[in-house]
Parts: sequence; C-alpha cells; structure tokens
Amino acid sequence: MTVTHDPGSAVDALLREHAPLLPPEVRAPLRRAAGLTQLQVATAVGVRKLQVLRWEQGEAEPRPGEKRAAYSRLLQGLARQHPDILASTAVP
Repeated sequence: MTVTHDPGSAVDALLREHAPLLPPEVRAPLRRAAGLTQLQVATAVGVRKLQVLRWEQGEAEPRPGEKRAAYSRLLQGLARQHPDILASTAVP
C-alpha cells in the first residue's frame, strides 16, 4: 500500500496549531466594537467564558490547536471589520 503525503494538509495543520494572535491589548476592544460578549466568543470557540477573559487580559494564551485557530480567525475577522480599533490601541 502506498501512503501519499499531502504537504498542503500538513501545512494547514501547522497553521491551525500555531495560529498567530493579535496582542491582548486589542482583543477586548475588538470584541466590544463588534457588540459581542465574552460568553458569545467562548461559545463560538468552544471554551469557557473565564478562558476568554484570561486571554483578553493576557494572563493566558490559547494552546496550539483548533481552538487557537478559531480564536485567531475571529480576531482577524474583527480586526478587518474594525481597523480603527487597531489604529487607536497602543500596541507595544
């Protein structure tokens, strides 16, 4: 039996696991600008509300994997919808 390797799938998996995140300083402002609650974000990502709070405060980071990828995708989408938040938030 021949096993084929799909480099695209392997790359996609690495990108999901190590999805870049916007800094904590912009996470809550982006969420609020979109009119989302921490509970809504937590439900969408598949974590508890406390995790979202900790991520927004910079006390913790999502572990590599699907939840990190989902949170990263959400933040990136919110940043595209609210570019003013990134511009007005002081990011070191």
